[in-house]
Amino acid sequence: MLCHHGSEVVFAIVCLCTLAISSTEAGIPKCCFSVKTDIPLRVLVRVQRWSVQQSSGACDIPALILHIKGLRKPICAHPKLKRALMALQARVKRSRKTA
Repeated sequence: MLCHHGSEVVFAIVCLCTLAISSTEAGIPKCCFSVKTDIPLRVLVRVQRWSVQQSSGACDIPALILHIKGLRKPICAHPKLKRALMALQARVKRSRKTA
C-alpha cells in the first residue's frame, strides 16, 4: 500500500513539473534584441507577413519582425524600414494585378 501512494506522488510531481515548464515557455515573449538596417531587396520581396515590436511592452527595443518565405526564423528589422516595406508590397501587389 505504501508503494502505491509513493507512485501516485511521483506521478503528481511529474505532471506538475511538465505543466510548469510548458506554461513558462508559452509565457515568455520572443523579442528582438538587435535590428538590421541593411536588408537586401531580394529578401524584402519575400516577406510574407510582419509585425511591430513595441519597446514599451515586454521587449526592450522597437523592431519590425519580418517573416520571410523560405526562412525559419524571422528577421528583426529597424522600424524605419516599415514605410519602404509597405511601399514595396503595394508595388508588388499592383504588378500582380496587371500581370
